[in-house]
Amino acid sequence: MKALQFSTFALALFGSAAASAQAPIRIGVVTPLSGTYAGIGQQVKWGLDLAAAQINAGGGVMGRKLELIYEDEEANPAVAVQKAEKLFQVSKVDFLTGTVNSGSTLAVGQLAERNGKLIATTVSFADSITADKCSPNVFRVNARAGMQSAALADWLSSTKPNANVFYLGPDYEMGRSTVAAFRSAAEGKGAKTVGEVFAPLDNKDYSPFFGQIRSARPAVIYTSVAGNDTVRLFTQMAEFGLNRNVQVVGASGTVTSQNLAAIGKAADGFVTGVGYSTSLDSPENKKFVAEFEAANKSQPDLYGADSYGVLFFYKAAVEKAKSTETDKVREAMRGIQWSTPQGTKTMRAGDHQAMQDMYAVRVNGGKFEIVGKVAAAAAIGADSCTKF
Repeated sequence: MKALQFSTFALALFGSAAASAQAPIRIGVVTPLSGTYAGIGQQVKWGLDLAAAQINAGGGVMGRKLELIYEDEEANPAVAVQKAEKLFQVSKVDFLTGTVNSGSTLAVGQLAERNGKLIATTVSFADSITADKCSPNVFRVNARAGMQSAALADWLSSTKPNANVFYLGPDYEMGRSTVAAFRSAAEGKGAKTVGEVFAPLDNKDYSPFFGQIRSARPAVIYTSVAGNDTVRLFTQMAEFGLNRNVQVVGASGTVTSQNLAAIGKAADGFVTGVGYSTSLDSPENKKFVAEFEAANKSQPDLYGADSYGVLFFYKAAVEKAKSTETDKVREAMRGIQWSTPQGTKTMRAGDHQAMQDMYAVRVNGGKFEIVGKVAAAAAIGADSCTKF
């Protein structure tokens, strides 16, 4: 009788362990599904959904399927923290991604650290995320502001040497960080700063800033507005003739496939520094673009590409760690290489910033064309994280 009881108990334990092994790996996604940055959130979702479907069709991660659980952060750090807390405490997610607003990424990163969980951003640009405000539990698979600036400043110095530049950014962490990063890179290559202003997020009227910009007489205007704010800014600049005989450049999130059609001809000639373009001529990217378009009836942008790639980053790390435990996966992520539509990326161990080649891209006739390139090692800059 005791032997039978032991056998039954052993079978129950085996069955419980087997069921646990086959439970899905839950990934929380806190991203803007409404508001000014909803278009960015849509690309995040499209990229993640496509990658999850492909990984699951291939057998999952160590035999476990991926399950994505979405929450709308509204590009608001306070909301993002509430939604992330729900995902950690109620949904019991293993990992988190999706944050767009850099303030949201910083706030949710602190929360992840307190909860003993890992977060990887695929969108946020602010250099501070992997620099002075770095966290051992936060990773970034996309290019930071300084990397974008390296490619753009290199192009600008060769086409408009020693140019006068005016800066217009959104008044929050990302806006000020991107302006500071490009200003430093541009001045390092001879550009001269003639002024800067910062407008509220979701600003409806930029014309009050135009007088100050005109009086500065810049040859170049740099902006890091994004989403619907870009549509309003570029439309108003065209209406007031502010972009006439001026080179407009900006952050990689300023003009994307999500807002390009709405901006129309006002976007022509705009140049940015990016870590991804649909025009990258490689078999991996061509395959990705075709699959993305087939699934979503829309082309991917840098957010869609990097969000697609982040699940392969998680997959590679979990398989290397042979675990989903935070400490083991964190260690596996440091220095890891994984495949993306941009090619192979490397996660720098020191500051948790992904290394990748960077490109200068120009809008021409409603399409993006590559006009310059800076290699990953030259673009990434120094590791300035000192917190871990």
